[in-house]
Amino acid sequence: MQINATELKTRLGRYLTLSIKEPVFIEKSGNQHAVLISSDLYNKLIALEDKYWGELALQAENDEPFTGDAMAELLNIATEKGINLDNHKAVETYKNQNYAKHHK
Repeated sequence: MQINATELKTRLGRYLTLSIKEPVFIEKSGNQHAVLISSDLYNKLIALEDKYWGELALQAENDEPFTGDAMAELLNIATEKGINLDNHKAVETYKNQNYAKHHK
């Protein structure tokens, strides 16, 4: 469901109830601004993110190199969270390999 911020303000109780069953996308000034989700879904997403980072940590502990899609996904998540990994050796290696692959 998609609504604007004024609609949310007018009928907050209705959309809180609705958000238990489905995400409510909120527009402000014509742009998607926020998403109202249930606390259950939020907790599941946080658990999923924790599991993902835990798996990456285990992979790093086992000295398994990050490659291809896994590294690209890690960089995307880090960028979204404002984490700069540019000086990390594995990232530099990945970027150099990726650059070489696309500039042959």
